[in-house]
Amino acid sequence: MEITRQQSGEVLEIRITGRLDAYWADHLTMALSDAIREGAHQISLNMSEVSYMSSAGIRVLLQFYKQLKGIQGSFVVSNPSEQVKMVLELAGFGDLLISETAPQGEPSVKPSGVSQFNIDNTSFEIFDCAQNASLKCRIIGNSELLPGHSFSEEHAHTMSFPDTTFAVGLGAPGNTFDDCRGRFGEFLSVAGAAAYLPTDGTNVPDYLVSSGAFVPKLKILYCLACEGAFAKMVRFETKKEAGAITLTKIVDACLNIANTDTAGIVIVAESAGLMGAALRQSPALHTSESPLFEHPGIQEWLSFTSERAYARSLTLIAGVAARTERHDLASMVRPLGKEPLPAGHFHTAVFSYRPVKKGEMDLKTTVSTLFESEALQAVLHLLNDDREIAGAGQSEFVRGACWIGPITEVTTERT
Repeated sequence: MEITRQQSGEVLEIRITGRLDAYWADHLTMALSDAIREGAHQISLNMSEVSYMSSAGIRVLLQFYKQLKGIQGSFVVSNPSEQVKMVLELAGFGDLLISETAPQGEPSVKPSGVSQFNIDNTSFEIFDCAQNASLKCRIIGNSELLPGHSFSEEHAHTMSFPDTTFAVGLGAPGNTFDDCRGRFGEFLSVAGAAAYLPTDGTNVPDYLVSSGAFVPKLKILYCLACEGAFAKMVRFETKKEAGAITLTKIVDACLNIANTDTAGIVIVAESAGLMGAALRQSPALHTSESPLFEHPGIQEWLSFTSERAYARSLTLIAGVAARTERHDLASMVRPLGKEPLPAGHFHTAVFSYRPVKKGEMDLKTTVSTLFESEALQAVLHLLNDDREIAGAGQSEFVRGACWIGPITEVTTERT
């Protein structure tokens, strides 16, 4: 089979020639997946020169029709050969998939009330969520106990995470401190869903999603929790030749867009590679006298991504960022890049790949769909690897959406 591509406005035409059987169905799947990862959301599959199609081929067509429809894109079979047309009509999918001529792509039209600008080969679209909306940030617990891994029962809090709250920190699902003691690890909670990485040796991330009257509840050692409403939603996408945009540049843009020095930010984005760390052991076990962040014991306590990991995945990121020094946040934020500012604290849940929907998105719906439809692969604390020579830098992304809320109040709650 021969596969060729031609861009026409917003529509990518993919022309295939030959037989679409089980063997070549896998090749077509890879070609279509690559096209979507590169940003093609309107695809016309020209099958005028396909001499044979098996049920494996039909499965591929239906798979990508459903995938693109789910993100407000389109997928059609244009100019089908008589063999292809007969097979699709007999299978009952002719009206669903076939378009006799390839659709003509037209330049995208900016929605009314949406502003757009570019930064370093990355385009941003800004949508208003709620005028004058803001967030209140709570620092719960004491993160300064982490280096000495000296948490005990008196330091644990029980917290519920409804869809009006997002949070990052160390915690575990469970009813008592003793139940959670050997499992405390990184977690994040967004829009009524919580994901965490247990430190009991399984290394398999787990999650809780709100449903009906059920709301995720965790025992936490410490966390940053933000409550309130988002003021802006921002879409970003890098140009193909640009490759990717760093977390620091995304955060800088978000702070500028929201016209604030401190913000809570949630991001859903396609990853070009993540830099992060996760605890190997629970800091409530008191298993060692050596400080957690000193060599050589740090290797027993923390796992690092020595190079960018989880490229071509979909990530859910949550956290807090500041571009000015904030004494009330000093214990919880660290530099996101080489410079001291902006500083932040961000965790991510990593999922199997799915394309990000075009246009304005609802956060709760987006998050629910992620947990329901995709495989949760990891939970990480994002960081910048600034080691000389060997350092791999910071996390990078291709495209995605950000929800931004200016933080107007920070309070601290400790036992």
